Amino acid sequence: MLDHIGLSVGDLADAKKFFSHALKPLGYEALMDFEYNGKRHVGFGVAGKPDFWIQQGHGATEHLHVAFHADTRARVDAFYKAALHAGGEDNGKPGLRPHYHEHYYGAFVLYRGLNVEAVCHTPE
Repeated sequence: MLDHIGLSVGDLADAKKFFSHALKPLGYEALMDFEYNGKRHVGFGVAGKPDFWIQQGHGATEHLHVAFHADTRARVDAFYKAALHAGGEDNGKPGLRPHYHEHYYGAFVLYRGLNVEAVCHTPE
């Protein structure tokens, strides 16, 4: 089980704005923002625990995929709308993906080469 993950982004201010909007429907918010070793870091999380970190750098590795858990399909839909509104590009509209499993409901958005997903694994 992962405790947290971090990635470098080319434009930290833009990435913070994107993820603040895109992840809000999933209950995520920017919980920490500080400088360490000459780089700015922003930690997003739920209930006071940051588990998704971004830092100023050269940008995400091409085709890097990050999936966030959503407890309902409505939250997947809300993530998708918010992420598009925040500047993400469609990479898979909300819907069932039965090739993964019967109840896999996900949505995919591209943000500066990063494939960001919200997924719900429970039936409607």
